[in-house]
Amino acid sequence: METQVLEIRGFKVFRGALDRDRQAAMAEDIRAVAGAAPPFSPLTPWGKPMSVRMTSAGRYGWYADRRGYRYVPEHPDGQPWPPIPDSVLAVWDQVTGLERRPDCCLVNHYGPKARMGMHQDRDEADFTWPVVSISLGDDGLFRIGGDTRGGRTESVWLQSGDVVVMGGEARLKYHGLDRIRPGTSTLLPGGGRINLTLRVVD
Repeated sequence: METQVLEIRGFKVFRGALDRDRQAAMAEDIRAVAGAAPPFSPLTPWGKPMSVRMTSAGRYGWYADRRGYRYVPEHPDGQPWPPIPDSVLAVWDQVTGLERRPDCCLVNHYGPKARMGMHQDRDEADFTWPVVSISLGDDGLFRIGGDTRGGRTESVWLQSGDVVVMGGEARLKYHGLDRIRPGTSTLLPGGGRINLTLRVVD
């Protein structure tokens, strides 16, 4: 299937960037990551558990608790995060063409009722590096806002194998995931949606 590139408010959406074989191989690699670094549901600074379960790979993992949002070098169990799989790094290379590779691959698993509120990715040191997002599994309704919270938004359904690049003018725009459409993919044995986001942290 040929990749189609859409641009929405500076977000580049690569439709069908990964064929089924690449998706399946990546899903297997992510299962290995989750086996080494078991997923957990972080608390927000307000003490509410997030509806997504997450883990990470790379030099750093993303973490949240009552102290705030930040990157940490170890899983909550005290072990270093596993390496980012080559299958995932290949996507970064493919869509960015950058020599610098990401320090963190955040792995979010969305069950049938999980969502992610509108937010900015701004826990990194240098916003000139893009954030790359990979969708696996069920369709997810991705919402894109502006540079400040509130106002008019646009939405697009992301499908398994789609890749989004948030760079340049889009880097600090608000975005979120309103809901998933259960049963739209057979990629993940237990269903649901996995979203991978690759970030340069330092």
